[in-house]
Amino acid sequence: MTLFAAIRLPREILFGKGQRHALGSVASRLGSRALICTDERFAATPAFAEILELLRAAGIELSVYDKVLPDVPRDTAAICAAGARDFRPDMVIGVGGGSCLDMAKCAALLLSHGGKLEDYYGEFKVPGPVLPIIAIPTTAGTGSEVTPVAVIADPDRTLKVGISSPHLIPIAAICDPDLTLTCPRGLTAIAGADALTHAIEAFTAARRVADSKLAQNHVFIGKSSLTDHFALLAIKLLGRSLERACADGTDEDARADVMMGALAAGCAFGTAGTAAAHAIQYPAGAVTHTAHGLGVATMMPYVMMFNRSASLLEMAEIAETLGLRVDGLTTEEKADAAIFEIARLFAAIGITPTLEALGLPVDKLDWTAEQAIGIERLIKNNPKPLDLVSMKQLIRAAYHGDLSAATSA
Repeated sequence: MTLFAAIRLPREILFGKGQRHALGSVASRLGSRALICTDERFAATPAFAEILELLRAAGIELSVYDKVLPDVPRDTAAICAAGARDFRPDMVIGVGGGSCLDMAKCAALLLSHGGKLEDYYGEFKVPGPVLPIIAIPTTAGTGSEVTPVAVIADPDRTLKVGISSPHLIPIAAICDPDLTLTCPRGLTAIAGADALTHAIEAFTAARRVADSKLAQNHVFIGKSSLTDHFALLAIKLLGRSLERACADGTDEDARADVMMGALAAGCAFGTAGTAAAHAIQYPAGAVTHTAHGLGVATMMPYVMMFNRSASLLEMAEIAETLGLRVDGLTTEEKADAAIFEIARLFAAIGITPTLEALGLPVDKLDWTAEQAIGIERLIKNNPKPLDLVSMKQLIRAAYHGDLSAATSA
């Protein structure tokens, strides 16, 4: 097989303790006026005040939008952009969790190209470059600091929608694990589980046949040697430190591992894509109003079991990467060890174990399956083909907490 790979990343990624202090230098190379997108909680912290001072010391004028809400409600992005238009920013800086970074992407898009957000739903609808985006995550989960995707809650649609374009990849990502030290345990768990799910789904994604048009027509193009490198790094780091970071939020080494894991997972799935766990969470999350990371992590062990026969080698490698004792085990036994370890880890950090416990009503199971199977950009990435019948069986297995039933789906 001829080697094929593709990857899209920011121009600059800075990672490590204290790297936030480089912000002034990074921003000053992009201009002298910055729109900052964050939420009310982080805007009230000393860390945010420090970030503002770093920018002002670099001679940068600031306009702050601190009303970012979870999942970026569509109309709030329009309000943010409209409020900043007369300010004429040279760049947009997102500071906070994934929604703050996604808001920065949406604001940069609307300020650059006008129109409405719904004009850009889907893949490759952004017509050209947007204002430079600097992403500064304060949680370790979504990977939005390095991905080409912004997720929006549209009040006219039941499910969340996405804008996917390489033009939305931030020009710079500044990842300082010190900014995650005050992240609450529950959010640390959900965000970290989201990142681990990103990594597993990217590593087990379908592999496409090499085609010069593939990456030009699709944002998510399946696994490759380059995305595998980042996915395995993420699995290693999150596997060894996510539980520690949840148990002791002051553990700086664990916090660094988890943030690097989330970053690496973003580098992987931003090109490889995600699959069935994410497809199911879109409708399940819409009904249960639960956090995205919680929903995808709830589904992950069941999806792994469903995909086991199509991804034996990858799952065996996941077991080895997690540091499990697998000497002398068969490939099948290693794959099972990986699945059971992910289930154990998620249970240990408080991830909801079933769709029933997540709050999905039993009369919504078939509807959830019908909606999920229609999310073609994710379903096509799943290593094992899914139809409506197998999707219904998989969702019922996750509802009842029956891993063995996921195998026969």
